Amino acid sequence: MLRVGLTGGIASGKTAVADYFAELGCSIIDTDLISREVVAVGESGLAKVQKEFGSHIISDSGELDRRLLRELIFSDPQKRLKLEGILHPLIRAKVIKKLGELSTPYAIIVVPLLVETGFASLVDRVAVVDCPSKVQLERLLSRDGIDLIQAEAILNAQAKRNVRLTHADDLIDNGGDWNNTQRRILELHAYYSNLASK
Repeated sequence: MLRVGLTGGIASGKTAVADYFAELGCSIIDTDLISREVVAVGESGLAKVQKEFGSHIISDSGELDRRLLRELIFSDPQKRLKLEGILHPLIRAKVIKKLGELSTPYAIIVVPLLVETGFASLVDRVAVVDCPSKVQLERLLSRDGIDLIQAEAILNAQAKRNVRLTHADDLIDNGGDWNNTQRRILELHAYYSNLASK
């Protein structure tokens, strides 16, 4: 099976792009969803995160307070690295398991931090969803209801746009008209299907 890593900066439109690939019949593995699974109530990931960061990050319902944890890790790079050290091996193991369960010609693995982590070794190609940094910031502020300082901290914690682009085998421009983005996805769907058949 051809494995395509789909990445891009926060608020670049990865989810919309992945959803359109899914409409075309492609299998999608979303590491954002898996990251929630591994810290669900009763999972070992939640216990490890609680042990590292303290009980105050657990809500009254026993779930992880994701907003509080996000504030903690984006204000302290060392804490972010510790969290990644806990979660990334668990996420990687689940991705490998899910890949083994698929039967489609190719699969899209959505990995927001593909460039910054070791996940690139799991894929055959890297597709980067790209948009101008200004557009990212505007989308992030309107989508997440956070202040400018926190939004900029989140953007700064990720790989710089030019670094991401150097890792791209395929580029998906999502900075403007969605119809143009859809046309690009259709092109790539045909290309990936062809590659997978060889």
